[in-house]
Amino acid sequence: MRKSILFLSLLVALSLVLAACGPTPAAPTVAPPPTEAPTKAAPPTEAPTKAPEKVTITWWHIQTAEDQKALWQKLADDYMTAHPNVTIEITVMENEAFKAKMTTVMQSGNPPDLFQSWGGGVMNEYAKAGMLKDITADLDKDGWRDTFSPGALGVYSFQEKNYGVPRDMGMVGFWYNKDLFAKAGIQEPPKTWTELLDDVKKLKDAGITPIAVGGKDKWPGAFWWEYLAVRIGGKAAFDAAYSRTGAFTDAPFVDAGKKLQELVALEPFQDGFLGATWGDEATLMGNSKAAMDLMGQWAPGTFADNSVDKKGLGDKAGWFPFPTVEGGAGDPADALGGGNGFVVGKNAPPEAVDFLKFISSVDSQREQAKIGLSVPVVKGAEDALTDPLLKIVQQGAAAAKYFQLYYDQAMPPAVGSVVNDSVQGLFAGTLTPEQAAQAVEDSAQQEIK
Repeated sequence: MRKSILFLSLLVALSLVLAACGPTPAAPTVAPPPTEAPTKAAPPTEAPTKAPEKVTITWWHIQTAEDQKALWQKLADDYMTAHPNVTIEITVMENEAFKAKMTTVMQSGNPPDLFQSWGGGVMNEYAKAGMLKDITADLDKDGWRDTFSPGALGVYSFQEKNYGVPRDMGMVGFWYNKDLFAKAGIQEPPKTWTELLDDVKKLKDAGITPIAVGGKDKWPGAFWWEYLAVRIGGKAAFDAAYSRTGAFTDAPFVDAGKKLQELVALEPFQDGFLGATWGDEATLMGNSKAAMDLMGQWAPGTFADNSVDKKGLGDKAGWFPFPTVEGGAGDPADALGGGNGFVVGKNAPPEAVDFLKFISSVDSQREQAKIGLSVPVVKGAEDALTDPLLKIVQQGAAAAKYFQLYYDQAMPPAVGSVVNDSVQGLFAGTLTPEQAAQAVEDSAQQEIK
């Protein structure tokens, strides 16, 4: 290093001597003295990971029973713990209030991110209006689609696109109080329509209200007319009417009204049934104030929640399928029913779909089955269904050769509403079977294209 410095000094001195003897050149740039080699620069640090953006998911469901509400809240809490950037805002509404609110939000064009759906015609109308998000690609990713029973998942598709997923699937049937049947001398459930009418008379003679029904809500009563049409006309009758090669004024639908009139004439329902809600119906059953109820797979949980002791029927509960109608074309195994699920609103963030996948997992379905919230539709979760009656319901739905979705969900909303209104007219005695069928047909002509 020292020799280098000495050599540079001599060069500088020589330059000065030469400059004195000739024209003045531009001042040379003097090189700075060398320094020690710079310390090697540290590699650039990675940019800090950006925190996930805050996301809010709006979720509307209709489970009002305390244990069911608690389970949905627990699952939401579990997801939020695993995803701290996500907030799930849950809105719980009773069935009829939910339907009314959905009409309003759909008109505003701002649906919730996730909300209750029965699939079928109502969902299809939402999809046609552009109110739902297509989650077909999500279902096709990572085998999610393959976890579901195909038939149940199909209810939430329209024109080969998926807009939601099911959480349960079951059938409507008779839930009955075995103790009250025994008190009336009824040794086994009825297998035919005639036997059902006979049992109604026996129950009345014993001072027992035979049947609970929530006439004000309409849809509980509609099950009766729809099931009678299934038993009398079978699949062929509905398919013909819906495809418009037939009509809802065809004999099976008129005859269904006549059969329902036979029942109504016996006055089998509780006092004030036309002004009663489904909640009132469940309260009567849960407190052993009525002998039977035509209702879906969700009934036992609501019976318990609406009962004084919160236990419902317990060991007194029994179940039997809708009786056959003598001379009817329907198969005895044919079923009316459907399920529950959730669809995705058009503005839902990706996290909403991920949360839907989370609550549709095998583990989640098992938790739902354990408390009677859902009859599982996810493969591998059926082992958690321990209630023997719900197992019968599940087996009955699986064995049905013809599974008819509730009319107010299978058809466009306007037609379904007319069905419910018309059947209420049959219960009230304000419409004849022919008039009720004609009202449904008139609506179908306008709405089913």
